[in-house]
Amino acid sequence: MTHESYTQAGALVTSLFLEAFRFNGRLLAAGDQLVAGLGLTSARWQVLGAVALADRPQPVAHIARTMGLSRQNVQRIVNDLSGAGYLDFTSNPHHKRAKLVLLTAAGREVYDAAHRRQVPWANRLGEAFTADQIRDAMSVLHGLRTALETEENQNVEEYA
Repeated sequence: MTHESYTQAGALVTSLFLEAFRFNGRLLAAGDQLVAGLGLTSARWQVLGAVALADRPQPVAHIARTMGLSRQNVQRIVNDLSGAGYLDFTSNPHHKRAKLVLLTAAGREVYDAAHRRQVPWANRLGEAFTADQIRDAMSVLHGLRTALETEENQNVEEYA
């Protein structure tokens, strides 16, 4: 039986992925705690933010693609947020069935409340690092995400 060997870069990227999994779990737990008093979860906050920060109303599929999540999962969360009165739907001139998602006044209010909690929290966390360290981390994560998006469009079955 033969085993593939990592290159130095491959081993480091694998370690980074494992750290990213651990980071993601802690980030979601901290986010849940930060917005729990607002009746949100990290997942709901993330989708609400994607809608709030978009330059125009978008269909669920586009929101999901931007966030790197499945359309079905985002649709479920959008439906939950709509039921809570935070999001609404309007017709899409480009597609009859794919409604556009809109932020309601109540949605803007709860998003702004979450933002007011997030700012001092992010400021406190950011104090442990220099601006260059944060920019370097963002650059590596962006590069890896871009590579993964490119990989999705290639034949990845060769690794299976």
